[in-house]
Amino acid sequence: MKTIDITRTEILKRYKPIESDTHKGTQGHAVIIGGSYGKMGSVCLASKASLMSGCGLVTGYIPKCGYNIMQTFLPEAMVITDINEEFISKIRIGFTPDAIGIGVGMGQDRQTKRALYQFLKSNTSPLVIDADALNILSLNREWLLELPKKTILTPHLKELERLIGKWESEEEKFEKTQALSQTLEVIIVMKGAPTYIFDGDTIYKNTTGNSALATAGSGDVLTGIITGLLAQKYNPTDAAISGVYLHGLTADLALSETGHQSFIASTIIEYLGKAYLSIEREIGHG
Repeated sequence: MKTIDITRTEILKRYKPIESDTHKGTQGHAVIIGGSYGKMGSVCLASKASLMSGCGLVTGYIPKCGYNIMQTFLPEAMVITDINEEFISKIRIGFTPDAIGIGVGMGQDRQTKRALYQFLKSNTSPLVIDADALNILSLNREWLLELPKKTILTPHLKELERLIGKWESEEEKFEKTQALSQTLEVIIVMKGAPTYIFDGDTIYKNTTGNSALATAGSGDVLTGIITGLLAQKYNPTDAAISGVYLHGLTADLALSETGHQSFIASTIIEYLGKAYLSIEREIGHG
């Protein structure tokens, strides 16, 4: 099974430098849908990562219990609250975002499941689907048919297993994942060490990152980065490839200062600027 390594050269082909006359309205508006009582950290991290990826505007769609948390944690983001206090029960955004990331910390309440289905039926924005949204889809497999082409799914291995079933070998895991990508015409980011991206017939293997990324919230940050890039008009394949590369690069850049043990999800966000600068330096030398 042939794979393409995601190297610095591949990223430079896809990278979009910021234009000198840009403003927040031209840098994309992302919405992060998620959170539930006790799990607001995930949507806060994903939203901050979207902003730090270069996205001009970010709105969190969250249950009411998270309003003060998110406004305090991330004053740069806007907030829309669900009618429900502790979990998402209806999704009414009121405008069409440039990209949406959904699922982080969302939980699987019966009303949340129904809200996800209604959302998928009506949504027209490019999508990144993670965490509980993936788990809900794995329990309602016919809903997968509602996904727009080139939707990005970002499962870790347990979430992937729920989607494609158990596998007996690495080869079978790859075959089943590729088959799902081809059948649904979606992009699957198989999170792991290393992370692979499946885009129909093509598989990409990331070359950045280390075991410091094995920390709570790391996947939420990745969802935020990819959603932010998607909102900035990166095509879905390039958003997934660039997002995974940048996410891993932060760990490579930080490791000498943080060590493995003290690297947390917030560190990924903190080092995103350095990751971008390291790419831009190469453009300057080109």
